[in-house]
Amino acid sequence: MITQFRFEEPLALFLILIIPLWISWNRLHKKSTILYSSIGQLKSLRPKGLSADFYLSPTLRCLAILFIILSLARPQQGQTTREVSTKGVDIVLAVDASGSMRALDFKKDEQRITRLEALKDVASEFIQKRQRDRIGLVAFGQEAFTQCPLTLDQNILLSFLSQLTVGIAGDSTAIGSALGIAIKRLKDLESKSKVIILLTDGRSNAGTLAPIQGAEIAKALGIKVYTIGVGSRGKAPFLVNTLFGQRYVYQNVDLDENTLKEIAKITGAAYFRATDLESLKNIYDQIDELEKTEIKTLEYSRYFELFPYFLIPGLFLFVLETITSQTRYQQIP
Repeated sequence: MITQFRFEEPLALFLILIIPLWISWNRLHKKSTILYSSIGQLKSLRPKGLSADFYLSPTLRCLAILFIILSLARPQQGQTTREVSTKGVDIVLAVDASGSMRALDFKKDEQRITRLEALKDVASEFIQKRQRDRIGLVAFGQEAFTQCPLTLDQNILLSFLSQLTVGIAGDSTAIGSALGIAIKRLKDLESKSKVIILLTDGRSNAGTLAPIQGAEIAKALGIKVYTIGVGSRGKAPFLVNTLFGQRYVYQNVDLDENTLKEIAKITGAAYFRATDLESLKNIYDQIDELEKTEIKTLEYSRYFELFPYFLIPGLFLFVLETITSQTRYQQIP
């Protein structure tokens, strides 16, 4: 609730310019004359300056005009209430942390980084854009587990994301299990839409739930699964320890794009392929645009007229000025 003051007719305030114009005109054009038998003795008198009484009548008149003009501008005070209605999106980030995510085929500032480091960098930016949505994190490898439940606390989520390491859930890839855990987190929630963003660089070779079966369950529950296949095409570099120190070894990583495309198609979502850091950022930006939070703002305003608080003093000052100028402070023309 916000308290506000305003003038309903602000153009009326330009009438205030009448006051200095009236003062200037009065000084330039007012000429006083009086018939008197002899002014000889008056010449011997020396003016000692004008008293404050001389300015009383003009001051009262100016104040009266000012207050009346302010009342014409219709000053108002009121309260505005804004009601924000949000229909958020519940999102689970399912992140592959298997051994193949050690591949160093991504670059940041000309430095090689692992696929997982690239994902963490881009996912952090994505999370910070979704301030009104609940987001959770599922990590998977040979097993799948909830790294962070759905939350609106971005700091906690980012902290859990930063703690993800390659091999934290084993070196194999259980895509179906990841879908199962993510679906479990979303199925009972009430929200505008429920989304899983599943990122992997391999083929499902572990777990008891088949990826397609997981997709069918997601579809039945109204959950969309966006899939991202990550990694450069061809052989990817891995840094390994040898008798001669650390060296790069290039190996093939088996990415099952067909299954990822089918998962996305079944759930009414989309499949993306990220081969470098820039394309990965673009993918998360596209998903961000596709799954927008709906925000409605309703505004209620109620204002009270304040012009009597200006009009009454203005009329009072005008009457007071009329009385004083015709009685004690009457001036000779």
